[in-house]
Amino acid sequence: MEGRTIRLKRLFPSPQRKLFSVPLDHSVSMGPIDGLEELAPLAQELQDGGADLLIVTKGAVRGLVPVLAPTTQLGIHVSASTSLGTTSNQKVLVGTAEEAVSLGADLLSVQVNFGIPEEPDMLRDLGVAADQCRRLGLPLLCMAYVKKANGGTPEEIRHAARAAADTGADIVKTSYPGSAAEFAKLCRTTPVPVLIGGGVRLEDEEAFLSIVKESVRAGGGGICIGRNLFQRQPVGPLARRIATILHGVE
Repeated sequence: MEGRTIRLKRLFPSPQRKLFSVPLDHSVSMGPIDGLEELAPLAQELQDGGADLLIVTKGAVRGLVPVLAPTTQLGIHVSASTSLGTTSNQKVLVGTAEEAVSLGADLLSVQVNFGIPEEPDMLRDLGVAADQCRRLGLPLLCMAYVKKANGGTPEEIRHAARAAADTGADIVKTSYPGSAAEFAKLCRTTPVPVLIGGGVRLEDEEAFLSIVKESVRAGGGGICIGRNLFQRQPVGPLARRIATILHGVE
């Protein structure tokens, strides 16, 4: 357990410093979408802006290595499906914790979509990943989403987050449940750090930053936001504003 504890301390060095993580794994599920055409320049800009952790697929590590800073932590996402298939919400494991460690990972990431017929299979995969991570001392992040109308009720989101934690996740990423009060309740009932995902694209940048601030005040562990960040060009200025909020400067 010492390795897991050490790595989690690197991710969360103090209560005041929240985790600024950016998932860049969308190319498997969605293709080379706007903002992700080239990984290396984007990764460089995010790091310059203050991002702490970049999460990529195992094959994408090859493009990240030349620009990955020594102080930037690496997450490997091993859940996959594509929008080309007929079961795009069903994620399957395409990698292991051992592979992730061999690639230099500080964290393993998996996804569980709750509320669909394939949910039990993804919960089983989460349990498998948790067992692998426990043996290697590698922290496990679960991206826990409720795939129902409007992204699930606050109660359903709380259920999904707690289920992910109690199945072995060390960190949970999930949807913002609509208000600071609901998010505070989510954080209280989830026994591991909770990161907010980006969710629906907010055109108003100030509204987006307001949610980031609310989540920090409500007890969140930070953010794990992709498209709401990297599809805003240029990325650097917004990243720096987010880092100011999350790293306890503001």
